[in-house]
Formats: sequence, structure tokens, C-alpha cells
Amino acid sequence: MAKPLTDSEKRKQISVRGLAGLGDVAEVRKSFNRHLHFTLVKDRNVATPRDYFFALAHTVRDHLVGRWIRTQQHYYERDPKRIYYLSLEFYMGRTLQNTMVNLGLQNACDEAIYQLGLDLEELEEIEEDAGLGNGGLGRLAACFLDSMATLGLAAYGYGIRYEFGIFNQKIVNGWQVEEADDWLRYGNPWEKARPEYMLPVHFYGRVEHTPDGVKWLDTQVVLAMPYDTPVPGYKNNTVNTMRLWSAKAPNDFKLQDFNVGDYIEAVLDRNLAENISRVLYPNDNFFEGKELRLKQEYFVVAATLQDIIRRFKSSKFGCRDPVRTCFETFPDKVAIQLNDTHPALSIPELMRILVDVEKVDWDKKTCAYTNHTVLPEALERWPVSMFEKLLPRHLEIIYAINQRHLDHVAALFPGDVDRLRRMSVIEEGDCKRINMAHLCVIGSHAVNGVARIHSEIVKQSVFKDFYELEPEKFQNKTNGITPRRWLLLCNPGLADTIVEKIGEEFLTDLSQLKKLLPLVSDEVFIRDVAKVKQENKLKFSAFLEKEYKVKINPSSMFDVHVKRIHEYKRQLLNCLHVVTLYNRIKRDPAKAFVPRTVMIGGKAAPGYHMAKLIIKLVTSIGDVVNHDPVVGDRLKVIFLENYRVSLAEKVIPAADLSQQISTAGTEASGTGNMKFMLNGALTIGTMDGANVEMAEEAGAENLFIFGLRVEDVEALDRKGYNAREYYDHLPELKQAVDQISSGFFSPKEPDCFKDIVNMLMHHDRFKVFADYEAYMQCQAQVDQLYRNPKEWTKKVIRNIACSGKFSSDRTITEYAREIWGVEPSDLQIPPPNIPRD
Repeated sequence: MAKPLTDSEKRKQISVRGLAGLGDVAEVRKSFNRHLHFTLVKDRNVATPRDYFFALAHTVRDHLVGRWIRTQQHYYERDPKRIYYLSLEFYMGRTLQNTMVNLGLQNACDEAIYQLGLDLEELEEIEEDAGLGNGGLGRLAACFLDSMATLGLAAYGYGIRYEFGIFNQKIVNGWQVEEADDWLRYGNPWEKARPEYMLPVHFYGRVEHTPDGVKWLDTQVVLAMPYDTPVPGYKNNTVNTMRLWSAKAPNDFKLQDFNVGDYIEAVLDRNLAENISRVLYPNDNFFEGKELRLKQEYFVVAATLQDIIRRFKSSKFGCRDPVRTCFETFPDKVAIQLNDTHPALSIPELMRILVDVEKVDWDKKTCAYTNHTVLPEALERWPVSMFEKLLPRHLEIIYAINQRHLDHVAALFPGDVDRLRRMSVIEEGDCKRINMAHLCVIGSHAVNGVARIHSEIVKQSVFKDFYELEPEKFQNKTNGITPRRWLLLCNPGLADTIVEKIGEEFLTDLSQLKKLLPLVSDEVFIRDVAKVKQENKLKFSAFLEKEYKVKINPSSMFDVHVKRIHEYKRQLLNCLHVVTLYNRIKRDPAKAFVPRTVMIGGKAAPGYHMAKLIIKLVTSIGDVVNHDPVVGDRLKVIFLENYRVSLAEKVIPAADLSQQISTAGTEASGTGNMKFMLNGALTIGTMDGANVEMAEEAGAENLFIFGLRVEDVEALDRKGYNAREYYDHLPELKQAVDQISSGFFSPKEPDCFKDIVNMLMHHDRFKVFADYEAYMQCQAQVDQLYRNPKEWTKKVIRNIACSGKFSSDRTITEYAREIWGVEPSDLQIPPPNIPRD
């Protein structure tokens, strides 16, 4: 079999990234050597691969800094409305290659590094992923930052600089084991500490109502130290900022309490304050009501709002005053977007600053809220008692906001006590709780879901009463992905093939991919697209063989299911299909089967027993299937360990089939589905989240859609879902479940999977069995089409051509115009080497 071309060999043949001028190459080499020289300590003459990586990263960073400074000067002079994107997660992945791509430097760096006898791809592999997020929500934030810079918006991402990001996943005896992600161990070449902007954040204490106003006294102070990371737009010289806060204890922390002389103990206790930014909570779509988490949420909000107000006050704005003192124009100059309810405390904190500190009456709304989930266990509901202790003033403000809100509702719906109870921010009960989603809806001028079907569910069920009250507030903003990272960077072969046909403009206007539609039946183009996919599969096969010591059939269908492990995402439905396929091969080994390599990957939250058991089931099925000589290379099952952004960039371009099989009405949007579509995989999926809009764009006949619709799920809930009916009537399903139950896949621990079977049979909220039959039939259609490579590739081309809607550039343009009230700009800021006007 032909050895796959490396990306750099492909880049030599033809490249979207523009030909490197010789001057650029010489300049990169010179800069690289200079950085390498200063990296190497005097007593160390031999450079390590990591030294080379840092020298290259610093070389590339030099190209960012001038543009970064110039962009910020440009904003200061123009004083545009600024957008603040607040998120507790930013799942950035690696930065080196993305920066080279966005600055148009990749070719020059590639050539320079090659001339120095090094391999660019090997250096890129040394970089740690910045894994400051769990999954979709944090990765969306990263794509949004890229788009905001590319669209020339004066935007800032604000979050926490977690010392430890999402854990590294190891698989030991088939079980997930977590390891701390010490991503800062070797330093981070992309960040710049800004101690001059350090800010105090207050906790605990008591509230005093005095004639001079309200005072929050006797608080404990933690300092927020900002670290700035540049965020370059695509080839427009705009470089925005992501500012992440790190917690520092003040120098007198606890020392005043220790005049007794236990100075050592007092200094050691500084850790208590600094723990706030120590580690990312590893839950996706699940609320864990821990005090440390609430501290993190307030910490990022309090530091960020001080920063926002400082910047608002000191902005240049037409008149000569050095400081803005009037807050009338605040909503015209500031837009705050809350990425889910995690930064909800922005609402009472902004009110506290304006009313208690700045002494202005405040009822204008600056915040807007994005809802990311309808699962009840994911909604944040904090105990009032915890607030009372940690944030006593904010509790008072929340009560005041709620009272005003309930008075308004009572006036409109007199006597409707039940409605007041449903719409209150405070939930009564054994433990009084604050419903953060309600606080967000009341305190925001816009509320949006993240796919059309999800936004409808938000209006019709989750916030039904609020929608009846203020329907104009509710919007939809279907998620998107950045085509720079998710096509140009991860799939250069496909990007080049497209550029040859329609030019480069699609990289900043993805709707231009529609120009590929006339080529759906073009023999040459079909062959080119199929060839790119085959090369990607060869390359990924080589990676798998190296990492997993398992021989892959590169002409098998690469059937990929990668996302967080969660019952609602239904990795179990995929498992049942695999077991059924295995049984069919065993039953009739002479029959011709379409060979498949099934890959399932994703992390389970450390405390989520069922999710960890699902991983064990996947690995156990793999152990049986992969070692059965009767099966051979017709079926392989691989659990992809430690799924993360940098692994996604490898597997997505190689996938043939993308599994998006959540129960209808549970996946708010999904963005992995879009990445697979753009990279030439076909989707098997339910009518859920953005799948609905993907089917609309490409035509449902060009996806493999199956299963219950939202209304069917609701009808089944009303009737009562009975798993046993399906189990009794579907012999293949019964066989598969019995095998899992009896220990066929876990002979050493026959009872290993009893909890899975018990859940599926008796309390499966996500109705796996109800969709089994439709899923099996749909998978048979997948096999049938895969047997006809030409027809398969035609559908692939149609999907790529119709994926233009799913660019985060489109999403952000809609946020800008319909929520933030700003206009994207294609203005090119002049590069640093050209003098300013």
C-alpha cells in the first residue's frame, strides 16, 4: 500500500497558504535561530525538540505582537462598541499552526524549518492542547473568538486561566483513569501576564445599610491576575485579546489573623485563595453545586466587570475629559454575552457596581444570554444558604430583582400564584435555591438557543412562561465552526482541492461552497475528493497502528462517534449496532459484509458511573471483536483514548460516517456534526439539534436520518416508554442485550454490565431500544451506498457544498447585528511594517 503523503509534502505540491517569498523564509530562519540561541542556557549546547518548538512559537509570536498592539490602538482611537464574551470555558487546542494559518505564514515557516533540517509537523505535535473546556460549549467559545477577530469586531474573551484543564484520559484494563493535565508545565509561549491590571475580588463579609448607601464590609480579598492571549483574525491583521484570570492571594492574606506567630501556617494558607483558578470542573451538561465552583463563577465575573468599566471610563470619546463619568451611554458602548448561566452573576454584580459603588440608578440591560441545554440536571440552581455566606450583597440584589420581576408578573396575571412560583428566581422547598437560568432571562435583553429546534424548545417548554411575557426577547443563533481550523488547518488536501475549483474566498465566506454544486457529477472532481479522503484515511490508519498496535483496513468504512460520553448522546445505541453486526458475521461468515472500522471516543465526567461503564463496554466489545479470526478485518472496534481538539483534527478528516444519534430534543445543537460535514463525512443522525438544519441545507436524502422525532418522543413519554416491548419483539436486539448481560463480553466479570442492562430495561430516559430498529435499517442503507463509491462521493460533495451555513462567521454576524448592535467590518488594519496614516 502506498505510504500516505505527509501534510508538508502535500503543502509542497500546491498550497492555499500562498507561496512563501524568499525574503519571508530568510527572515523566519533568522528569527528562529535568534530565539533558539536565547532559549539555550549557557551550559546546554544541545537543543531538544521542545527548544525548537519554543523557538518557532516565539518566531511566530513576533509576527503577532505588532499587529496586536496596532489593533488595540485602532480600537482606542475609534472607540467602537466593545463585545465581551464571558465563558468559564475556552477549549482552544493548539495555537501554533492556527496562528501561522491566520497570519499567512505557514509556507514560509514550513520552508524555513525544512531548510534547517527539521520537520514542522513534528514540532507542531510537541505543543500541549490548551484544554480549558469540556466539550461543545468551550470549543464554540474558541471558534467564536476566531470569527470575531476575522470579522473585525472589537471583541474580548474573558475566562479563567485554569492551571489544570480537562483531565488526560488513560484507558487501563478498559476503564477510564484520569490524570491531571499539567499543560503549563513547560510554560505557555502565547500568553502575556499583565500584573499592572491585577484586580481585587471580594468574598464573604457582611452588608451594612448606611445613610451613605450600602456597604459590603469585612470581606476576604483574592487578587485576579490577568493573562492575555492574542487572537488573530484570518489575514486581516486584526488581533483581539482573550484575557484569562488567575487567582493570587494578597500579600497580607491571613497574616493579620496570625499575630500569635504562626507565620508559616498563614503563608501556606495562601493556597486556599489560589485554588480558585486551579482546576476546570470536568462536568459537561451536569450541574455540581460546589462552593469552589461558585467562587470561580463570581471570580471571573467580578474581575471582568471591573475591567470592562475601567475600559469604558478611560476610552477616548469625542470630548476632552480623560474619564467618562456618565453611564448613560454604557449600553451603547458595551455588550456582554453570557455563554450559558455560568457567568450569570454578571447581572447582580453589574447592578452592585453601578448602584453601590458608582451611585447611579440602573435599569438598562447590557447582558445577553445564550442557553446551551434543556437537560434539567444541567441547569444551575444554587442553594440560598451558600449565597448568604459567600456573596451576601448579591443575594440581596437578586431578591430585589426577583421582587420587581414578580410584581410585574402579578400585575399582568392577577391571582395566578402558580405562575409566580414557576417564574420566580427563588425556588422554595427543603433547600431554597436560586435558579440561575431565570436570573439570566430576567436580566438580559436577548435570550438565544443554539439551533432552530433547540430555540423552539426553549420557547415552548424551558422558558415558556418567560416567552409569553416577552416574546421579543427570544432568538435563535444556530452554532457554527471556524473554517480556518476545521478545514484549512486540519484538512489541507481537501482545502486545496476546493481552492483549485472555486478560489480562496470561501475561507471567509463559507456560503461560496455552493459553487461546488455543479461539480457533484464531475468525474475528475469526484476522483479528487475521493483521493483526498483515502489519503487522510491512510494517514490516520498509520497513526492508529502506531498508537494502538492494531492493523487497520484503510479501505474499510471509518465509522466515527466522538464526543463526550453521556447517556443522551447514546453511545450505547452504537454499541448495540456493533454487537448485532458481529453476530451477523458469526452467523453467516461466508456472506459479503461491508468492512467497518468503528471508532468511539470521548471523556466521561469522573463521577459519572454510567458513562465510565459505557467506555468499559466499548473496550470490552473491541477485545472480543478484534481478536475473533472469523471476523478478520471486516469489523474493528477502537476506543480513541484521550479525545481532544488535536485528536479531532486528525480523525475528522479521515471519517466516512459521522454518528450524531442523540435522542431527539436533547442535543441543543452539536458542532462536531458540522465539522464532519465540512470534511466530507456523511451523517447518520436523528432529527435533533443542528442535524435538522444540515438535512434542510443538503436535502434529507443526502444524510442518513432515522428514528423518533421530538413529537414522537413526547408522545412516547405520555404513553409510557416500555423497553421490554422492544426487547421481546426484536430478536437481534434481545440477543445483543443478553450477551452484554450474561458476560459474553466480560467473561472474567460476568456481572460487569448489569447496571447498563438494568438502566436500558427499566429507566432509560433516552429510549435507546425505541430507535434500535430504525437505526439498524438506516445502517443497512449506509452499507448499501458505501458499496457504490462514486454515488457515495457525490453525496459527500453535495454535503460539503451545502455546509456553508455552519460557519461561525455567519453565527457571529447574526449575534453582531441582532443582539450586540454592531456591524462586522472587512477593514484591513495596515500591518506593522507599513506606517499608519
